[in-house]
Parts: sequence; structure tokens; C-alpha cells
Amino acid sequence: MSIVLTLAFVFVLLDSFVIPKEQEHIAPPPEPEENETELSVLKEPLVTNTSYEDENIKISIEALRENGTDFYVADIRITDAAYLRTALAKNSFGRNIKETTSETAQANNAIFAVNGDYYGFRDTGFVLRNGVLYRETGSGRALVIDGEGNFSVADEDDNDAKSFMDNGAWQILSFGPALVESGEIVVGASSETSKSLRSNPRTAIGQVSQLHYIVIVSDGRTKESKGFSLLELAREFDRRGCTVAYNLDGGGSSTMYFNGRIINKPTDGRKEGERTVSDIVYIGYQ
Repeated sequence: MSIVLTLAFVFVLLDSFVIPKEQEHIAPPPEPEENETELSVLKEPLVTNTSYEDENIKISIEALRENGTDFYVADIRITDAAYLRTALAKNSFGRNIKETTSETAQANNAIFAVNGDYYGFRDTGFVLRNGVLYRETGSGRALVIDGEGNFSVADEDDNDAKSFMDNGAWQILSFGPALVESGEIVVGASSETSKSLRSNPRTAIGQVSQLHYIVIVSDGRTKESKGFSLLELAREFDRRGCTVAYNLDGGGSSTMYFNGRIINKPTDGRKEGERTVSDIVYIGYQ
């Protein structure tokens, strides 16, 4: 009997965290008609190790250190919300379908990318990506990005995912918490209830103004870099003028990718290197 129970327990663990379960494969978009406008770069972009600029996208990245933490700030300006995109690992939606941030970024020709909300680690939380709704079971407060590229934070328990989509939502990311709303910091020391949550690698995204965004990734869980608390992270967005900022998946998932390379030093505190995740947020044309 004990052997049967042990085998059953092992199967549950494998089913929850290891065995991939594809629910939907995303078909590539149809080829544009001759009279359709295709998202493309018209001129050769200006690219350095820390910047990218073409007629539609401008990105600059700073490497900084504060409070014993190394962190990286990307200042992003785009001309259309269509360039603020998301992608799913292996181009598929489902449980335990994972790739590293860099693998998914390269598969989608991303110029810049960070890990997303790791939707595949949970069974709840709205999943709306590039205007397509994949999951409509709510779980908390989500980041909603509308078709104009504007950010807001909404309570999933009090709203219907389809109504967001019908009203033109472009992306919904469900992790949290919100860091800044209406230009005010909305987290404090009480938001982090245990020592393990205070200082960690973090990934978060914020909006300064129309089509102007800030993305921050902090290193952590090492002797060189302790990581940010949520409050410390919120302050970084606040001092850069963000009206809304939202925390994404962190810890070993926290990864910033730019122009074919990893900018930060991902680690879960035990081993270095990228963690495989279910999705990314990226800037690009595909």
C-alpha cells in the first residue's frame, strides 16, 4: 500500500510540475496582403551594447547599484502599442511548457525581452496575450495593457476577462502585486510578510506616459547582490516618474535580454543561469 501511495504522490508532482500539457498551439499570423502595412524597420537601426534606436523603437539600458543590489533599468519608447508584445514558450499555451527567456526571445526576433508572469505555474489568473484570450479564471489584481499601450491594474475577481478583451485590451499579466498606481507607491513593508520575500531578484514593468515605459530587473540571492524588496523596487519606478508599475515573476526567473544577450545575472540562489519559464514580455516587430 505504501508503494502505491508513493507512486501516486510522484505522479502528482510530475503531472503538476514536469509533464507538458499543451492546450493550444499558436498558429503563425497569415502573410500580409499586398495592400496591408507590415510592421517593419524602414532604416538600419542604431545599435550599441546598451541601446537600440530606429524610427519606431528606442531603448536605452543602464546598469546601476543601490542598497547592495545590482539592477538594470531599460527606458523604452515606442510609436505604437503593437511593438509591446508577449510570447509563449514554444509558441504554445499549456502547463509545463517552458523555455528560457532568451530562447523565446530569439524565436520571436525580440530586440528586448524580460520574463513574464509565468502563467504556467498557476491554474488561475487571466491570460490575454497579443489580443488573444487563453484563460479567463481570475486570481487577484492584474496588469491590463490596452490597445493604446496604457497600463491599469484591475481586480480579476470583480471583472470578466472577455469584457477586457471586448474593450480592446491587448495584454493581461497576472502576478503582482501592483507597485505604483496613479503615481503613488501602493506597497509597503507590510506587503512582505517573511524574510524570504524581502530581498529577491525582481522583474517589473511600469509606464511613464503614452508609449513610454520603464522595465527593471534586479539581481539577488548572491553575496554580490542581495536583491530588492517590493518597496525598494516601487521606489525605483516612482523616482522615474511611472504612473503605474507592476511586479512580474521574479526569483530565478528574473532575466533581461537585449539584442541577443543576457544583461543581468539570473540565479535562483543555488545555481546560476536562466530558469525556463512559460512566457515573456518583449519589444519587437514579430
